[in-house]
Amino acid sequence: MAILVTGGAGYIGSHAVVELLKENYEVIVVDNLSNSKIDSINRVKEIAGKDFPFYICNLSNKEALTDIFRAHSIEAVMHFAGLKAVGESVSIPLKYYYTNIIGTLNLCEVMKEFNVKKLIFSSSATVYGNPEIVPIKEDFPLSATNPYGQTKLMIENILKDLHVSDPSWRIVLLRYFNPIGAHESGRIGENPNGIPNNIMPYITQVAIGNLEKLSVFGNDYDTVDGTGVRDFIHVTDLVKGHIKALEYTQHHEGIETFNLGTGQGYSVLDLVNTFKDVTGQEIPYVITERRPGDIGVCYADPTKAENKLGWRAEKNLLEMCQDSWTWQSKNPKGY
Repeated sequence: MAILVTGGAGYIGSHAVVELLKENYEVIVVDNLSNSKIDSINRVKEIAGKDFPFYICNLSNKEALTDIFRAHSIEAVMHFAGLKAVGESVSIPLKYYYTNIIGTLNLCEVMKEFNVKKLIFSSSATVYGNPEIVPIKEDFPLSATNPYGQTKLMIENILKDLHVSDPSWRIVLLRYFNPIGAHESGRIGENPNGIPNNIMPYITQVAIGNLEKLSVFGNDYDTVDGTGVRDFIHVTDLVKGHIKALEYTQHHEGIETFNLGTGQGYSVLDLVNTFKDVTGQEIPYVITERRPGDIGVCYADPTKAENKLGWRAEKNLLEMCQDSWTWQSKNPKGY
């Protein structure tokens, strides 16, 4: 079975390609390398011991995307490509709306042209906005507190409308919580361009000496220590959820939504202290103002994924911290 992976050179996409190859799927990867490196593709091939086609392609280029579908007998798509930083989306919203939405529209149009109707979409817990209660279930009200979240919510609605128009589509919307960690080999991991937007690569870059200190955005939330609480999930567990979702589309028509999280909330300072305990590395930090668009507490109820997909997260916070540090310590400057 041939799977097209968009954004397959990125953090989550590259780990998904490893897992797909491990499960003996045929893989075709596209990525525009705007926030990733070709090195990740080479290392995925090394880890898997397998080759696969890779195209440098922007999803805004519909002609190039069409050529890729014409060249391969693609049967399903895992769609990771897109911009993903909450804070940046507040600063440059038009770029986020254009890149994330237009890219997905082009992808769906080309899929339709080639009668490819199985799609696994990378959504986000940001579509729940600022939930009144936790843990968060899939049927909670949806909203968004930032442009990044708005793009995910809009795409979810587009895909729901697409399914209404043609019920033969088989679509799974996966709402991620907070992926951290890296492949156990230390060969691939999260490698942001410039100053990291996500907390774990910021922590590891402080630990390795690339950054002076961590900025903790807000300590006045209604949480155990005042810092934001999130559901951190190991990236390997996350991509295994994608494999289960792909299997689900083989046997189920329709559109379905699943949370991918551990069901456990940890504060920012919990994460910092656990990282220090696991690695022995000091992480100096300063408290700064809240970031626009951030919320206080967000963690999943993953029961539906366990019941319907047969998936549950297995790795704990210590393993997430250890694998993140293994990646960074082996690759002080990234790729």
